Amino acid sequence: MAGLVMIFLAVFVALFGYFIAPDPSPYANRILLEIGGEKPGYRQSFVLIKKEAPVEVNLFSRLINGRPDPYEHVPISSYTIKGDSMVVEKFIDEGLTETISFHSSALAADPVVHKKFYLGTDTYGRDILSRLIIGTRISLSVGLITVIISLTVGIFLGAIAGYFGGRWDNMIMWLINVIWSIPTLLLVFAITLLLGKGFWQVFIAVGLTMWVNVARLVRGQVLATREMQYVEAGKALGFSNWRIIFRHILPNILGPILVIAASNFASAIVIEAGLSFLGVGVQPPTPSWGLMIKENYNFIITQNPMLALAPGFAIMLLVLAFNLLGNGLRDALNVRGKI
Repeated sequence: MAGLVMIFLAVFVALFGYFIAPDPSPYANRILLEIGGEKPGYRQSFVLIKKEAPVEVNLFSRLINGRPDPYEHVPISSYTIKGDSMVVEKFIDEGLTETISFHSSALAADPVVHKKFYLGTDTYGRDILSRLIIGTRISLSVGLITVIISLTVGIFLGAIAGYFGGRWDNMIMWLINVIWSIPTLLLVFAITLLLGKGFWQVFIAVGLTMWVNVARLVRGQVLATREMQYVEAGKALGFSNWRIIFRHILPNILGPILVIAASNFASAIVIEAGLSFLGVGVQPPTPSWGLMIKENYNFIITQNPMLALAPGFAIMLLVLAFNLLGNGLRDALNVRGKI
């Protein structure tokens, strides 16, 4: 139940991330180089300068892609108002400022805002918390699409091998053994290089490497189930093989399939993070957790390790949640173990 609560929380954050994140711009990519690499809890004042052509977006578009910033954020140390102008000391670096004057017509209605960066900022001055929130949907998306692909391919091939046996079983098991013999990360690399780098390519590459576990499990379950009396009764009634497989056998072996689906979900999140860390996964400026670790891992041994530790903790918690869910499903669906 603890894992399920964490997963529901992650799904909520992924769906409404742009309404929750302090930086609601697309990909949480508001770059402020002057405040790059700051520690958690950092506070900074900004003056808001109107952009020439602010883009208006509807509610659905904002939910999916965020909202482009209508104002330019200029970090300041202090400001004074003189008539119809505002004179600010623009923050450039610690102990270094520049005096700039803005006319009131170029400013927002409430021109000065004070922001707190709860997890600090990365090298480019982007809010770590916002990118962590938006990155949740990447991890959940790759897990979901990977599970769909792996279940579709694995259940289909495993059911054919286990039910029909003979030549079909030999061919499919040969294919499974070949795929099984190749290291997962190496196979993902090969498929990624074939399909190219990108958002959807990573999902497909990871999905096409994780069906083997499902196929082996389904084959074993079908081999044990096809001799049951209800399968023999279906054959005697003249049901087609496909009806027996999909209407009678698969619903009765759904428990183990759900358990391995939860395990594959967790594995897909780790593999995607590893690919992004190595530079062949999701590409910038998309905020993937693995990519965030890659961009900030050099800070681990310097003054601000939280830049890399925060996405690492996020990966750990989400993977733990799916592993807990898988263990819970295994215990709940293990009817014989309760006797």
